[in-house]
Amino acid sequence: MKKKKIVFLTGTRADFGKLKPLIKQVDKHPGFESYLFVTGMHTLIKYGNTVDEVYKCFDDKRLEGGFRNIFVFRNQMYGEPMEHILANTIQGLSRFVADLNPDMIVIHGDRVEAMAGAIVGSLRNILVAHVEGGEVSGTIDELIRHSTSKMSQIHFVSNETAEKRLLQLGETQNSIFNIGSPDIDLMLSTDIPAIDEVKKHYKINYKSYGIVIFHPITTDLQGTEHYAKELVKSILALIDHNFVVIYPNNDEGSNLIFREYKKLEGHPHITILPSMRVEAFMSLLKNCDFLLGNSSAGVIEAPVYGVKTINITKRQHNRYKSKCIFSCEGLSGDIISLVKQIQSIPNFKPDFSYGKGDSAKRFMACLEGDPIWKISTQKQFVDL
Repeated sequence: MKKKKIVFLTGTRADFGKLKPLIKQVDKHPGFESYLFVTGMHTLIKYGNTVDEVYKCFDDKRLEGGFRNIFVFRNQMYGEPMEHILANTIQGLSRFVADLNPDMIVIHGDRVEAMAGAIVGSLRNILVAHVEGGEVSGTIDELIRHSTSKMSQIHFVSNETAEKRLLQLGETQNSIFNIGSPDIDLMLSTDIPAIDEVKKHYKINYKSYGIVIFHPITTDLQGTEHYAKELVKSILALIDHNFVVIYPNNDEGSNLIFREYKKLEGHPHITILPSMRVEAFMSLLKNCDFLLGNSSAGVIEAPVYGVKTINITKRQHNRYKSKCIFSCEGLSGDIISLVKQIQSIPNFKPDFSYGKGDSAKRFMACLEGDPIWKISTQKQFVDL
């Protein structure tokens, strides 16, 4: 039988971590051919040119200088508006799938690249599978995520609450598959490097540390600047603590965060990193004192390791809240107080609300069955 062609679209270090376990399973299956469309932050030098990490993951499949099924498309220059990035991605992906004629496009989350994948797939009559739809993200991300879900025919959700939201959005029950969050497969695998190895590679020269990941609040740029100032103020005040600060994503407003991060440069108890290999980040997260910021890593990944999270601003508003998550508005006084408070609290028991590490297995079970390939590209809205 003819192999089915599946395109995975990745635009960030975060969504690659989610898609990687799925890609690897598809790649070794005799009934499928996997293709990677790599774009977005992966192609920006400022963020570590993480396209190299994508290639490294497939070293065993390299042929004469490169894995034949990885296509790299630079969809932006640093600081380009999100609507331009969306348009650029649509154009590049459209031309790619016109040549390839895939059977399915797999996208993840709430980035404009995912939306571009859904637009191209739906307009070209190609099945689109959306991973982790039905979540609430806050800011413009939530609008993008739900819009992307409405243009996708297949939904691989991470929990029952997300499934219910998609049903509320008028999606059909037979199009929704609860597989959990795929990066938990990686988190619980033997592929996570030893923390000493990670520290040596990234030149992190202290035993204990907190991780800081703060992203722009795209619907409130004034607030982004204000809370970035407060965050930096609190980090500088906590001189008895060490911090690993990881760059924000490339959403509008990231320049406001970078401006404040300049105040952190050169401090002996602060390490600033543009990006990290996914496996290395998981090791760093597993062994940290706490995670500080407004990243979804504090909502989904940190609880799996029982790591404490200080969640600031409303970027993750209304998302699932594990017992290990402590929230505050983001004023420096509140952040400092919470950091000191949680030091005496031991790590929590693992929380597997987003999956137990078998997402790739569940994903493949769906692809190997007939029902998913019988889902029509013509969607119907289901009234409640």
